[in-house]
Amino acid sequence: MLKGVITPVITILNEERNLDFKGNEEVINSLISGGVNGLLFLGSIGEFFALTMEEKKKFISFVIKTVNRRVPVLIGTGGTVVEEVIELTNFAYGQGADYAVVISPYYFKLNDESLYNYFSEVAKNTKLPLILYNFPDRTAVNINPKLVLKLAKEFKNIVGIKDTVDNISHTRQLIDTVKSQVKDFAVFSGFDEYFIPNLLSGGNGLIGGLTNIAPGEFAKLYKAYNDKDFNTVEKLQLLVNVLMNIYTVSDFFIPAIKTAKMLSGYNIKPVCKSPASSLSESQVEEIKEILIRGKLIVNESSLL
Repeated sequence: MLKGVITPVITILNEERNLDFKGNEEVINSLISGGVNGLLFLGSIGEFFALTMEEKKKFISFVIKTVNRRVPVLIGTGGTVVEEVIELTNFAYGQGADYAVVISPYYFKLNDESLYNYFSEVAKNTKLPLILYNFPDRTAVNINPKLVLKLAKEFKNIVGIKDTVDNISHTRQLIDTVKSQVKDFAVFSGFDEYFIPNLLSGGNGLIGGLTNIAPGEFAKLYKAYNDKDFNTVEKLQLLVNVLMNIYTVSDFFIPAIKTAKMLSGYNIKPVCKSPASSLSESQVEEIKEILIRGKLIVNESSLL
């Protein structure tokens, strides 16, 4: 069963907003050496919504080859056109991906019957294990735990869910409702600060953006929890609390995560697909201060 720290990986672009394969390789290797338990590409933070089908397929082939079975590879294949979702999921399967992560359709608020039809059609037309992706702030619908249970019981290749809800109560309901009957079903939190509450509630871990910046610290947090080293858990949870401020630097937080990764010593550009804009100098300084508070980078002025 998939569990632990899963990084939804940022997609590195060059100044022309095209895929930067060297930069992506550097990020991938940093995350694996940091000790994460899996990598999700083309998630929300990976800008799946802004890439063409051709770019996605090219990138999928590249990342699977680059990871080279060192950790499980998850590919975000969700969208609003079910035929394209199936096509991309089957492409990922053919390239050697381990899981597909499928967000619910967005734009219209769909009822349970429509969501069931969508997820079941994808499940029936692919052999790849599927992880549902619940992100109501982006899709306008919060997937009902009873619907998740129905899908998990009917389709053996629906094996988990990423629950990106800013409320541990919904994740707890998923754990209670689904895992009580389908014990191997994996429930992940999508907000970094709910990693430990997820585990305490019987969940399986985290798929959170801050693990791009501090993979080693999140890996240590997971180990400390399993070792019942709660002094270390407390210390690292405080670090997570500090890093959560990165999300508030800009409303569109992806350039903030990319900037934080760059400031941590990586030769990448914090460029996002159009129409996203770059951060201001004051925003970059704000991120730098957060990283200094978290002791992830050194305050250069203090060395003078």
